[in-house]
Amino acid sequence: MSKIKCLLIDDEPPAIELLEKYISMMDHLEVVGKSYSAVKAFDMLQDIEVDLLFLDIQMPVLNGLDFVKTLKNPPAIIITTAYREYALDGYDLDIIDYLLKPIAFDRFLKAVDRYRERVSPAVTEKSQIDQAPPHIFFNINRTHHKVILNDIIYIESLKDYVRIHMKDDNLVVKGNIGSLMKQLPENQFIRIHRSFAIALSGIESFNQSEIEIHGKKLPIGTSYREALMERLN
Repeated sequence: MSKIKCLLIDDEPPAIELLEKYISMMDHLEVVGKSYSAVKAFDMLQDIEVDLLFLDIQMPVLNGLDFVKTLKNPPAIIITTAYREYALDGYDLDIIDYLLKPIAFDRFLKAVDRYRERVSPAVTEKSQIDQAPPHIFFNINRTHHKVILNDIIYIESLKDYVRIHMKDDNLVVKGNIGSLMKQLPENQFIRIHRSFAIALSGIESFNQSEIEIHGKKLPIGTSYREALMERLN
């Protein structure tokens, strides 16, 4: 199955970086271009083939909605913005979906599925079965090892390395836990201690000082407790 070619348009680099991270986890998506300006993106669309546009609304010179109106044959469009009030305007333009920033990974997946249903409803069910689950690659001794995100239970810091504990195995990779957390979806994983991060889906019980996850009890660091409890409650 050919990949869905995505163009990212947003004047905020962190917003584009987040979308790039999400897209890199999906085997059937690829970024063919990115632009911090709708004006420049207009020229890009003349030169490259694009299936799906991720488009911010609030941008200098030409905003996202006005940009869409300039296109004679626009690709499918998913609006991304921090302003909820633009949703109605977006749907009036036959937008595939509307994502409110900060975009959660599960919400991103839902938007992509809506695109696939719109483009090819007859094969949606089959393609969902064939689709590889979200994953990440870790470089160990110059070999890239694929890890399914849903298999990760918790992550443990080991000075200059981190150990990734999974359901049936564990993996030790060079790096630090802070850098690794930046590569993982924020809605699935959370830091609980300077030495530990966990997958939220694996929590079995918790109190103010520790969390039990898959039968393993892990400490909750004082500086992480408030944010963690707010997230869990």
